[in-house]
Amino acid sequence: MLVKWWMTTDLITITEDTSLMKASRLMKAHNIRRLPVMQDGRLVGIVTDRDLKEASPSKATSLDVHELYYLLSEVKIKDIMTPNPVVVHPEDTIEKAAIIMLKKKISGLPVIDEDDNLVGIITETDIFKALVSMSGVYLGGVQFAFDLPDKAGP
Repeated sequence: MLVKWWMTTDLITITEDTSLMKASRLMKAHNIRRLPVMQDGRLVGIVTDRDLKEASPSKATSLDVHELYYLLSEVKIKDIMTPNPVVVHPEDTIEKAAIIMLKKKISGLPVIDEDDNLVGIITETDIFKALVSMSGVYLGGVQFAFDLPDKAGP
């Protein structure tokens, strides 16, 4: 199975100069957890909901509402994004993307084509859907499991 068959292609992107507050609103409005960061038509970074939470003031802050909103509007994505994110290509396998995510401990990868254009994003949820699809569990029927010894046979 290839990344291009499972990736999300309807992307919402932001620029380096987008405010933390605007990025947070976009994520909430579209129910997403990561935003690719673009500059001059090229992928330059990625920002996740975790990045936004870490950069936001604590709920126990002594700031009043106006100070808080001002602070959030002044923090720019370029200050909190992960620059030069790890990427995959549409022709890569789902398994390759899964291994990269496991090794790097990340939950999503931007997908770029041979011209370095952003064409999609593949997430752990997409990979999970692909693996469930491979098992055929949605189609019903019977599944068999075998517990065989790992040794050469006669």
